[in-house]
Amino acid sequence: MVGKKKYGAVALCLLIGFLATKSTDLQSSLFGRVVMGGPMVALLVSMILCNILPSPGKDFREGTTYCSKQFLNWGIILTGGTLSFASILGTGVKALPLILFNIILSFTVALLIGKRIGVSKNTSVLVGGGTCICGGTAIATLSRIIKATDAEIAFGMAAIFLFDTISAFSYPYIAAAIGFTDNQFAFVAGTAINDTSSVAGAQATFQAMIGNPDFNGALNVKLVRTTMLIFVAVACTILYAKDAKKNGEAGTNDSIFAVVRKTFPMFILWFVVMAGLNTYGVFSDVGLKLLQTVSKFLFASALAGVGFKIKFKDVFSKGLKPIALGGITWACVALSSYLFAFLFAGYIG
Repeated sequence: MVGKKKYGAVALCLLIGFLATKSTDLQSSLFGRVVMGGPMVALLVSMILCNILPSPGKDFREGTTYCSKQFLNWGIILTGGTLSFASILGTGVKALPLILFNIILSFTVALLIGKRIGVSKNTSVLVGGGTCICGGTAIATLSRIIKATDAEIAFGMAAIFLFDTISAFSYPYIAAAIGFTDNQFAFVAGTAINDTSSVAGAQATFQAMIGNPDFNGALNVKLVRTTMLIFVAVACTILYAKDAKKNGEAGTNDSIFAVVRKTFPMFILWFVVMAGLNTYGVFSDVGLKLLQTVSKFLFASALAGVGFKIKFKDVFSKGLKPIALGGITWACVALSSYLFAFLFAGYIG
């Protein structure tokens, strides 16, 4: 019975992950765009089930924990195969100064304001990373490095989802209203909308508005921005290794390099390896499509496992501050991107 409950939990998370991933196709057919990414759908569904069903017991929770950790690792590794170091040399290279500035701005605001209003450091890091890089993918990756709890992951997701949705719906119309060029819109959408699917949705709206279905500027910028996840992940690993040494969690005679070697998550190494393989064109178009599909499925299944540990009463009693932090961080990054688009319109073109 013990094994059945554990494996039943794994099977249920996989089922929810599959259905949540497929829901994006339904959303596209109904609304013309993805309104809510598969991982977020899976998180919400499992949270609802967790709150309306009786307590499943320890063995069931062990199964969901396995999903939230292992599937997350595999999803991150496969995501690396969809990235390319070569993208930095593509059309999005001009956005690098803004991308780097927004990364520093996002983490600074999230950590300073988070500390001020009583949000945990881990949640602040997740909010900062999710806002400045790539939403749920960044949160999933960084959560494994900083050893965030399931609650902190859920709060981080909730903190950025609302504002990401607002951005995806409104930015194409704002750009048109203030007379932005195509490239100015690409800079703003590519640097200030979190999730890749949301950027794709906003770009599709803008394509229809300008009558140019071949316009892909926003996604080009977003791809460069997403590539920064590799460097941010490595930086976080080094910083947290220093904290481990300082707090006595590592041997007193260990060097920082030794601590990094001990604490470095191997999935990040494979993440970088996969990105390198894609840079050298190892994966075909079909292979890339498969990697994207499977990684999204694994992320959704992992977040289904997370959702089974979250009670709504905890989110509403403890999650309002993270959501407020997400709004403040989002507003700062959005302001930065819009100001850059205005002030450097000649550079952007």
